[in-house]
Amino acid sequence: MDEVQKAPSAAPESPYVIEMSHITKVFPGIKANDDITLTLKKGEIHALLGENGAGKSTLMSVLFGLYQPDGGQIFYQGNPVKINNPNDATALGIGMVHQHFKLVECFTVLENIILGAETTKLGFLQKKQAREKVMALSEKYGLQIDPDAKIEDITVGMQQRVEILKMLYRENDILIFDEPTAVLTPQEIDELMQIMKNLAAEGKSILFITHKLNEIMAVSDRCSVLRKGRYIGTVNISDTDKQSLSNMMVGRPVQLVVDKDAAHPADVVLSVQHLSVKSKLHKKDAVHDVSFDVRAGEVVCIAGIDGNGQTELVYGLSGLEPLESGKIELCGKDITGLSIRRRSLSGMSHIPEDRHKHGLVLDYSLENNIVLQQYFEPQFQKNGFIRFDKVREYATELIEKFDVRSGQGPITISRSMSGGNQQKAIVAREMCRAHDLLIAVQPTRGLDVGAIEFIHREIVKERDAGKAILLVSLELDEVMNLSDRILVMHGGEIVGEFNPKEVDVQTLGLYMAGAKRQNEGEEGTAHEA
Repeated sequence: MDEVQKAPSAAPESPYVIEMSHITKVFPGIKANDDITLTLKKGEIHALLGENGAGKSTLMSVLFGLYQPDGGQIFYQGNPVKINNPNDATALGIGMVHQHFKLVECFTVLENIILGAETTKLGFLQKKQAREKVMALSEKYGLQIDPDAKIEDITVGMQQRVEILKMLYRENDILIFDEPTAVLTPQEIDELMQIMKNLAAEGKSILFITHKLNEIMAVSDRCSVLRKGRYIGTVNISDTDKQSLSNMMVGRPVQLVVDKDAAHPADVVLSVQHLSVKSKLHKKDAVHDVSFDVRAGEVVCIAGIDGNGQTELVYGLSGLEPLESGKIELCGKDITGLSIRRRSLSGMSHIPEDRHKHGLVLDYSLENNIVLQQYFEPQFQKNGFIRFDKVREYATELIEKFDVRSGQGPITISRSMSGGNQQKAIVAREMCRAHDLLIAVQPTRGLDVGAIEFIHREIVKERDAGKAILLVSLELDEVMNLSDRILVMHGGEIVGEFNPKEVDVQTLGLYMAGAKRQNEGEEGTAHEA
């Protein structure tokens, strides 16, 4: 293996700790990075902005040694280096929090954090010392974790904390955050923003990939914009605004507020009665005695801090987890005991929280993923044989409508696509098949402002066409903009119901944190918990 050409000291003429010069990276059918130059100063937070599939994650994967560039050069403190793999990157003090977590699901939180950087003595793992260091970091940066919990049993928000702690544990000086807030609550995002500021103040340099313009404006010093694999420009945050950044990213003006008329709710489509779901982590129920209705022609949003039962509620509704008790009716039909497929065929569509675990078969092609719940329908099969021409025709239609960008169109392997485009594929599949109820969990997670604008417009169209929408979102802007009714969950129970026109974000935050709770049957009236 080639040696890392690490400079003994910074070159005096270079003001940059990292310079990626004229980087080009090509994959089959797509030039992901086309002659991109990016610079990072010591102690700065540099945002990298671009649409889904613009090449942001690819560029950062080149810097971290996961990919080798087809052209260009990387400079570390003014000196050229060749980063052959992540070990070389780590030797240079470069760490990365990946958009799709690199965690071993059957290992504990502690084991994942120290994996590859274990402290040993006479060949024995010094787990006590490692635990002390991890807990100290957890305390210092406000990243509370349970070191003994298994990754498969914790929420995606908690997994994100584990990824960040992995990087801090290795004492990296150059930190790459790839969509770090995509799965965090508003409160957790505020905490992470403060953590990033503190890290930069300590002299660490941060490259921050995000689609969220509010976050860029809040913490970044500079922002570089990519579009379709090309470098558009770099701006100082003090000299720009959100609208200008979104225009640079998409190449056209973007509507940042959802435009919709008043809802006209009709018959009850989903009726949930006294539903309880057991917790895998605790003795008490993850969801306890929850009841609500969703009507045709309305968007009902479940809001709450991650880990308060929203995930288990959706698992119970969709059939991914068994119910402890309760009843679910869809269009007047009892579906409580039905399988996932039967619920799907009864008129339920589901955009899942975890697109890798429950949304896609990653090693299937894009076209096969798009017909996962429909391949057996007459449209796509004849006498038990799949009509591949019809599958491709349908997939191509959805890919074009939802602007799913992939190197080889419908035959692209889903694993090779960017996270945002994987998400768009799932949204396209669930919205375009026959359904009466759409359960949308974090539907715009990891999407750029242009894609978010489009998805929000499609959700409003669904509502106006008489569909019932159950939205689960951690994005308060999304909750306030899209909802016709808001149900707040805390501790596995619904603690409040609100009209978004009559409530503010601060009040919602108090209910989400458990500081307030409505009296049963009284909308908008609260008492102290």
